[in-house]
Amino acid sequence: MNSTPTKIALYSGVAYFCCMAIAHFFSIKVPVLFVYYDTPFYAYQDKIIAFAVCAYIALFVAAARHRGVALLAIGILVFTVVGLSSVNLSEALATVLRAEQSTLPYWRQTGAIAAYCMVLAALYWRDGHSEE
Repeated sequence: MNSTPTKIALYSGVAYFCCMAIAHFFSIKVPVLFVYYDTPFYAYQDKIIAFAVCAYIALFVAAARHRGVALLAIGILVFTVVGLSSVNLSEALATVLRAEQSTLPYWRQTGAIAAYCMVLAALYWRDGHSEE
C-alpha cells in the first residue's frame, strides 16, 4: 500500500497533468505547463497533447490507489525524461530555435520532471522497505 506521502506525491502529479492538459487544450503557452513554450506550434497539436496527457492523469490516479501501478507510473516518467532529453538534443528542435535561443529552459523542465521522478522512486522504495 502507498503511504500518505506517496499518495500526496502521486496526486500532485495528477494536479500537474490536469493543469498541463487544460493549458494545452486552450493553448495557454506558459513555462512549466509547456516544456517547449516558446517554439512554433499548431493549435491542433496542443489539442492532441491535451488528450494524450489524460492518459498520464489516469495512470497517476491509478498509481495513487494501487501500489502495483505506481512503479509503472515511475517507469513512464523515466521514459518521458529520456524522450524530452532526446528532443532537447535533436536537430529538429535546433531548426525551430532562433540563433540566440538557448535550450536551457527545456533542460530545466526536463530536470524538474526527473527530480519529481526520483522523489516518487524514493517514496516507492521507502514504502516497500517499511512493509518488511
